[in-house]
Amino acid sequence: MKVRATVICEQDRHVLLVRKPRCRWTLPGGKVEPGETWAEAATRELQEETGLDADDMLYVMELHSGSTQHHVYEASVTNIERLRPQNEIIDCIWHPLDAVQNLSTSDATLRIVQAFQRRL
Repeated sequence: MKVRATVICEQDRHVLLVRKPRCRWTLPGGKVEPGETWAEAATRELQEETGLDADDMLYVMELHSGSTQHHVYEASVTNIERLRPQNEIIDCIWHPLDAVQNLSTSDATLRIVQAFQRRL
């Protein structure tokens, strides 16, 4: 089973989504490296993919989707003005939380966003 640190960032009822070339929209995140905690992986992946720094990471949930185990963190970001796609990411957007189902996303992304919405 793959273990993934996944990050949800929310600002003004909008959620941050990223996209790789020819892929669906997803939440920032990625593989947990050996010796790395889930929170460290979430912080690193957010910075590597978007240029954003997390001031705080709050563990939100664990979600199993297919062969992937997601450890989901809500991030408080400190430098929103520095948002830009980096590395394998070609696009980043702030999308309305209540309209994510209208995008082409993974099942896991949609389930995580819907669970997050219920907390608000």
